[in-house]
Amino acid sequence: MKKRSSEKKRHVVAWANKAEWDQVLEYLYSKDSSLQRYALQRVSAWKGRYANSTPVAVDCTADLVRCQVLDRSGQLDGDDLVLLYGAALVRFVNLITERQQGRVARPLRRLAGNLNIPEWVVDLRHDFTHRKLPTIKWCRKGCKVVLEWLQQEYWSRQLGGGPNEDWESESDGEDEETDLKRQGDELIARQKEMEAYKNARELLISFEKEQYQAFDGLPGDKEKNLWPAPFADMSWLLGEIKQFALQSGNLLIDVLLEDGFLVPTVEQLETLGCDTSDSGSPTEPRLAQTFLRFWLPLLKMLNSPSFIHLLLEKLFVELKLLATEQNNHRAFYISAWISEIIICNSNKFEYHFETKGQKKARMKDRIFVNRIQLRWQQLLSACLDAPCISTPHLLQLILDDMEHPLPLETRERLLQLCSIYTQIKHSEYDTSPEQKQQPIYTLESLHEKLQHSRRHGHPWRSTADAERSESSQEYKWADVQAEKAKLLRGSPWQVCTDKVLWKNYPLGKVPGQSDDPSCLMLENYSPMTVFDQPVELESNTAHNVPGVLAPVRTADGLLWNHSDVNKLKSGLQLF
Repeated sequence: MKKRSSEKKRHVVAWANKAEWDQVLEYLYSKDSSLQRYALQRVSAWKGRYANSTPVAVDCTADLVRCQVLDRSGQLDGDDLVLLYGAALVRFVNLITERQQGRVARPLRRLAGNLNIPEWVVDLRHDFTHRKLPTIKWCRKGCKVVLEWLQQEYWSRQLGGGPNEDWESESDGEDEETDLKRQGDELIARQKEMEAYKNARELLISFEKEQYQAFDGLPGDKEKNLWPAPFADMSWLLGEIKQFALQSGNLLIDVLLEDGFLVPTVEQLETLGCDTSDSGSPTEPRLAQTFLRFWLPLLKMLNSPSFIHLLLEKLFVELKLLATEQNNHRAFYISAWISEIIICNSNKFEYHFETKGQKKARMKDRIFVNRIQLRWQQLLSACLDAPCISTPHLLQLILDDMEHPLPLETRERLLQLCSIYTQIKHSEYDTSPEQKQQPIYTLESLHEKLQHSRRHGHPWRSTADAERSESSQEYKWADVQAEKAKLLRGSPWQVCTDKVLWKNYPLGKVPGQSDDPSCLMLENYSPMTVFDQPVELESNTAHNVPGVLAPVRTADGLLWNHSDVNKLKSGLQLF
């Protein structure tokens, strides 16, 4: 064990004064690439003054910041950036732990643990040197974590004195027995985590195998449209997964969001025969009917409010991470699952006029039936924090279904800002506000608005759920009736939800009306002659013909003179 000196050591440093040190530190950890470049130039000058004795932490910090600057510049493609990040991270782990090594080599994980370096950073270094190269996402994450570690363990400590790279003196001073116990506990926890991760994957893979066997056992397309049926031999497996979710729901969702599960591969979609035309568009994604039904037995069993909250939270986090990667396939299915969950929770499907059969068919393909009190403000923030091509669509769903909706003007501004930021024109803007608020007075205006709604309406009014019913014709009728009822909101007219053959009734008569004209009479009324009503008539120069009730032809057409109108009014009564 190295003896700690009681006196402060004097150091020769490469920077001119504390002001230069503070400036370089601030610029290195700035988000401005131009400031970071300036700081890198100053560090290069320090290296020239230090010769071969440049502090390891300063050298590693400069390497990692240079990676970030080149990454933001867009001059390098993904593979080049991975190699650049890899070299900087490998150098960091090797150089920082090198002075910890004694005569007998010790594992890097233990040395890194003594320095409070996350173990997964050492695993990342191991992948760079011995295995398949990690993704750019993990490279950026590793760079960020290591820079934070360097700032905390090196740069911040220099504010109170000279450079201190003697990390080994601190770690070697720890009690050996306590150190071994801590390392043992960490190893056991790591093993338990790896074992739980392995169990989660095995359970989900077993579920997939059972579903594929059930799907292959269906003989025809008609039966496959009704798939899946409840399988008794899967109850034990679903029970195992539910029990695992109660213990490690967080880990189960992490595995579910990996490729090959809720994000299908191309091979899986081909096996299930999923039609790409059944999956919406990139701006308004939705899940293919067969793929949704593939996971319905599992999701219906895990549909507790806490699980749904956690799933939505992790879906948005994953969508935010994908903002820096060009993975359109993964982003599409992450967005589609978010849309599916919010639509399932929407109260816009509560049609009071639908039959029990229609409601049963509609509920069949929903993850959960009863409405959940979602954390709307949190969802709204998460949605705005993960901008992508489908954000306007997801934002519209959230704003429409909030328990306490925002003011209309605020919603419109949010959608407009989101549309501008993502450069995606949302269908909500295709109609002017005046046209949206214009009431419906005639059947023609109702049909016109209905056609516009079908072309530019929200996905929850599209055929997404209509295609997911056994009686599609009845469901489409119910969907159209709901659209009409929504469009007529605020209008003096209402939609008749009864199925009536109107061709059997003459104009002006409704079902159940008596043929006796007296049924149209009011119980309380008072007569008044039309002649007593004040009527403003324009003066005209037409000639009066006494005793003859005939119109006079003028340049503007046939006109009645004032005397003719008085004769007509004197014989009429109003009730």
